[in-house]
Amino acid sequence: MSLVPEIDYGTPASTSEAMVTLTIDGRQITVPEGTSIMRASMEAGIQVPKLCATDMVDAFGSCRLCLVEIEGRNGTPASCTTPVAPGLVVHTQTGRLKDIRRGVMELYISDHPLDCLTCAANGDCELQDMAGAVGLRNVRYGYEGDNHVKARNSGDINLKWMPKDESNPYFTYDPSKCIVCSRCVRACEEVQGTFALTIEGRGFGSRVSPGMHEHFIDSECVSCGACVQACPTATLTEKSVIEIGQPEHSVVTTCAYCGVGCSFKAEMRGEELVRMVPWKDGQANRGHSCVKGRFAYGYSTHKDRILNPMIREKITDPWREVTWEEAYAHVANEFRRIQYQYGRESVGGITSSRCTNEETYLVQKLVRAGFGNNNVDTCARVCHSPTGYGLGQTFGTSAGTQNFDSVEQSDVVIVIGANPTDGHPVFGSRLKKRLRQGAKLIVIDPRRIDLVKTPHVEAAYHLPLKPGTNVAMMTALAHVIVTEGLFDEKFIRERCDWSEFEDWAAFVAEPQHSPEAVEQYTGVSPELVRGAARLYAKGGNGAIYYGLGVTEHSQGSTTVMAIANLAMVTGNIGRPGVGVNPLRGQNNVQGSCDMGSFPHELPGYRHISDDATRDIFEKLWGVKLNNEPGLRIPNMLDAAVEGTFKALYIQGEDILQSDPDTKHVAAGLAAMECVVVHDLFLNETANYAHVFLPGSTFLEKDGTFTNAERRINRVRKVMTPRNGYADWEVTQNMAKAMGLGWNYQHPSEIMDEIAATTPSFAMVSYDYLDKIGSVQWPCNEAHPLGSPIMHTDGFVRGKGKFIRTEYVPTDERTGPRFPLLLTTGRILSQYNVGAQTRRTENVVWHAEDRLEIHPHDAEQRGIRDGDWVRLASRSGDTTLRALITDRVAPGVVYTTFHHPNTQANVITTDFSDWATNCPEYKVTAVQISPSNGPSEWQLEYDEQARQSRRIAGKLEAAE
Repeated sequence: MSLVPEIDYGTPASTSEAMVTLTIDGRQITVPEGTSIMRASMEAGIQVPKLCATDMVDAFGSCRLCLVEIEGRNGTPASCTTPVAPGLVVHTQTGRLKDIRRGVMELYISDHPLDCLTCAANGDCELQDMAGAVGLRNVRYGYEGDNHVKARNSGDINLKWMPKDESNPYFTYDPSKCIVCSRCVRACEEVQGTFALTIEGRGFGSRVSPGMHEHFIDSECVSCGACVQACPTATLTEKSVIEIGQPEHSVVTTCAYCGVGCSFKAEMRGEELVRMVPWKDGQANRGHSCVKGRFAYGYSTHKDRILNPMIREKITDPWREVTWEEAYAHVANEFRRIQYQYGRESVGGITSSRCTNEETYLVQKLVRAGFGNNNVDTCARVCHSPTGYGLGQTFGTSAGTQNFDSVEQSDVVIVIGANPTDGHPVFGSRLKKRLRQGAKLIVIDPRRIDLVKTPHVEAAYHLPLKPGTNVAMMTALAHVIVTEGLFDEKFIRERCDWSEFEDWAAFVAEPQHSPEAVEQYTGVSPELVRGAARLYAKGGNGAIYYGLGVTEHSQGSTTVMAIANLAMVTGNIGRPGVGVNPLRGQNNVQGSCDMGSFPHELPGYRHISDDATRDIFEKLWGVKLNNEPGLRIPNMLDAAVEGTFKALYIQGEDILQSDPDTKHVAAGLAAMECVVVHDLFLNETANYAHVFLPGSTFLEKDGTFTNAERRINRVRKVMTPRNGYADWEVTQNMAKAMGLGWNYQHPSEIMDEIAATTPSFAMVSYDYLDKIGSVQWPCNEAHPLGSPIMHTDGFVRGKGKFIRTEYVPTDERTGPRFPLLLTTGRILSQYNVGAQTRRTENVVWHAEDRLEIHPHDAEQRGIRDGDWVRLASRSGDTTLRALITDRVAPGVVYTTFHHPNTQANVITTDFSDWATNCPEYKVTAVQISPSNGPSEWQLEYDEQARQSRRIAGKLEAAE
């Protein structure tokens, strides 16, 4: 094995369709118009020396190494900033150019440390490479006088020297090695869009500065790693490279955090991971990354990982380590006993959206073929199940319509109920880039998210609606479009059911749906609503991106249908730059749904009651399948409390922390007789488990993830599983113990079975993915290269379906006892329940969940910034510290849910979406009051958790 090669062409590719032919060093080459001479040279196999140029950012032309000569032109222009032209004759290597380049390189080296042998970048330093490329053999200028290299000059303090900045937990900044090429500054601006770096000073005094001469940790830097990746020297270097050394081989794999599905090169020394580097050929991320995917992989080797199976008779007992064989036999015997005693429907399973498609497929297969029922569900139940229902009803398929590249052609973007810069940061960066290029933005969110106003980006409209009024808002937007005649009649007549449109149009045109009428619910000015509707309808390509702020409501499915109505009525479906795009929360939540993780659907979203579909699986699996839908997660917990549901296999989910109404979840788990948790750590759910099966990380397995754009990406094993088995092997061994004759030798065989039974995956195989990189389903004979854009010629269901979306206020109401509305969300540095990110250095940025509260509400309650407050609802109470901010409106408070010691979900209620049971996380009536310590519930919970995590034979640390 070796490092995966990547060519740096120096400047970005041109998108022009016009072609230009020129001659470079005697070779004719034809390239797109607008291509730089540097890139054209590289495409011809001719490498022009460079330092300030890299193909991730626009040309800059400051290093003066890439000079060329062009016949018929005077001077020596920079090849990075000079575009090709027809008939040009270019020379990249002449005596004049060699002398200039050596002279420039001498100047660089005269103010650079000569510690190459002990430098962390030794072997991966472009300055070192270019010194060799230009033939530099000596430096005439010496190393005395003004410099940035030495702390002292002739015994005097050197004011131009700066010490290393070690404040960031993941990389160092060594100003003495900076050549002021500005690549890091440009990467921060052009790729990430944070504008956290600048060049301070002038001339010889210039240097890179985070913010206003701040430390990196105190600046606006979001630690995406773009600057580190761009740096051609050791100025910005990963601390892991400094500690371990340069990698010797790499493997391309897929990030296991959010639904963007970024591709990375895992760069290794032996079985030790040196660093994760975003892969430029990754079609979801295009070479960019965020702090989680780039740096937060330390959880994979964290001391908290459980590496041996454990069992116990009662949840009050300490854990006892056992062999794998004992664990499998125990689970098989218990599930067999429980089904004999309580009936076939008394057991079930929950698949993981963090595991691979293949592992998820096996869990639902185990439930259906092994348990003999359909009691299987997944975390999408509590996040994007309304997406599946709403888009399935309107479009005919349960997924987003576009690829992420599509945003580059959008003219107007609506972001509703999502916070891309925190929840999906790589897509957020791509969106910001398009907005800086001139696209318009409409934000619909109770909170002032970063996109409302961030450097060089400002939303044209921010509609700060009250939580729970999404349907009223979307219908009001439709009202304006219909009553002002802004709809696309040609598209509707060709692509949708016209009579259904007429019925829907009459409905939304009713006066009670006007912006003026719904202001009483939404609290948003009618002028803002009308302006936003007109902009979306007439502003060109209109795209809608939404998140859990849409789905996690009692009318989540209704809002999804309202969004689909809005896209259809304006004709914004079926081409690049438009569409309806759910931003999926977890790395494989799309895949877990695709694989048949819902109790009513087999893989490929085919209903369990369909005889023909069941027949496919019955013949292959050799069993008779139950044709009745099984229990959803909330139903499982209800049945457990009632005494009819007694055993549950949970792979890679922490329902006690992530699901609503924590006390009800705890009661359900406590009522079961055999809870099997299959995970990396003793998570919160494991407090109520009887069996713990150690899981494996994404670095320790082969498989596939499917991201939010339906992209099927390979996950590749880069190290041996520390627990001994990949998760698919654990499930298979458990199935064997239950008497099933499974004998998969590799996950590729599982994918072959998926492809053989699921039409949308018909052409997917590991060999095919290795050949073409990745593919978006449906991928079959009709779409051999996949489907980047859905519904191009017609909707999957035939005609697009307009559906009435009546606003029904949630039953969760504010009142004198609970006058405020709580809504929840994520923060950039943390992920989901925090089981992974809390075990990394990311806690530097978010060590605890905080409660955002408006200054007016805080003043009324005598609360100051940083005070401990009691957060109480009808369901329960907890305590956390206040963060006073005007990002939330008066009457609204906000918190994250990443830390179990806060347990925000003890506050949330059991209200849920009418169609899918997706919990209403985003609307909870609460009261805030000063507090001087943890709540009684928190104290009890902490003690129960401490007792539950005892392992026999292991000493607990002293208090």
